[in-house]
Amino acid sequence: MHQYYVYILTNFTDTVLYTGITNNLVRRVYEHRNNLVKGFTQKYHVHKLVYFEIFQDPENAIKREKGIKNLLRNKKIDLIKTENPNFVDLYEKII
Repeated sequence: MHQYYVYILTNFTDTVLYTGITNNLVRRVYEHRNNLVKGFTQKYHVHKLVYFEIFQDPENAIKREKGIKNLLRNKKIDLIKTENPNFVDLYEKII
């Protein structure tokens, strides 16, 4: 059975937020951290994993990603703080 992940990354000062979706969280965060993903996360050095959710089906994961992307910034921060109040980088915990 596949798993799908909705995740939020930030930069080292916790000022930029990026929400994404993947079926392999370790690989995808590795790609972001090593600037293998061209675009926004590379430009703004968004490499720190601060939040993720796991889904069993892609449809619900996509809905959740879109829902998070539509949240106001302060609501995204509140969401992160429910699981990770200090914005600790979670990458080490998932590898």
